[in-house]
Amino acid sequence: MFELTYPWLTLLLILPFFFKKRRQDSGDALTLPALARLAAKQQPRPGLKRHFATLPHALIWLLLVLAACQPRWLGEPVTLPQQGRDLMLAIDLSGSMDMSDMVLDGQAMNRLAAVKRVVGDFIVQRKGDRLGLILFADAAYQQTPLTYDLATVQTFLDDSQLKLVGQRTAIGEAIGLAVKRLNEYETSNKVLVLLSDGANNAGNIQPLEALALAKAAGIKIYTVGVGAEQMVQQTIFGRRTVNPSQDLDEQLLKQIASETGGQYFRARSLGELAQIYQLLDQLEPISRDNLTYRPQRSLLHWPLAVALLLSFMLAIRRINWRRLYEPAR
Repeated sequence: MFELTYPWLTLLLILPFFFKKRRQDSGDALTLPALARLAAKQQPRPGLKRHFATLPHALIWLLLVLAACQPRWLGEPVTLPQQGRDLMLAIDLSGSMDMSDMVLDGQAMNRLAAVKRVVGDFIVQRKGDRLGLILFADAAYQQTPLTYDLATVQTFLDDSQLKLVGQRTAIGEAIGLAVKRLNEYETSNKVLVLLSDGANNAGNIQPLEALALAKAAGIKIYTVGVGAEQMVQQTIFGRRTVNPSQDLDEQLLKQIASETGGQYFRARSLGELAQIYQLLDQLEPISRDNLTYRPQRSLLHWPLAVALLLSFMLAIRRINWRRLYEPAR
């Protein structure tokens, strides 16, 4: 389809009429109508000749105005399917996340530092996905809504601090808040990835109540239990092996994942945690509204080229005309 980008510039076509000089009478008009009609029959009309002389100039002006309107040719609409995932991440910030039972390159690190490292890599790879972030301890707080701005999600995760929102673990409240926020979006799938290292011992919503809300809303929950099962501690009586994850409520996390169609993962080390998020990367994508664009090709050069050619021909004609009729010196 042919289209003018700036069609209102066609008003420039009438601009020359405002600068048209008024013709002045060259002599007395014939007073006898009969003689005037006789003279008109015997002589060519000067007005017609003048119109033919100005026709190339008018055509050049028309082409220049057409070029100024930026003509273009629009092709058939092309539809681009847009796919991605809507993931809400819920991260535990309770006091137990300070347990240094994760090891990287022989160096011990606490659970939150390991989560930041692995989830940070997971966020970077979410091109085309929308992510949201919820942090919870004594209560749950939404740090970012679902957004394509992955850099902001990464920044809020990096800035999160232990005991920022308390010492305990409000799993039910985290799920309830995620359900409330995900219900604000019309998507074909709603996914919550909940990571915790303890049991629900805080919040105004019990986990099973939040689970019922999530099932009613059609939200799929993937749960991750983080924390090593064995850890060597040095005491005054010597070294002993303890289970730093004895407070982890695996039964609850498994029930939440199973009843919502998700899956429970156990992260006993940094490697297992990274593997879990690689598996989460295989979640089935959803189809959103398609993006449509129309390929366009500019036709600006054609009227400009013709106008330039006509101008060149008129200039050559004028030069030859002057050489022919000017007296030799």
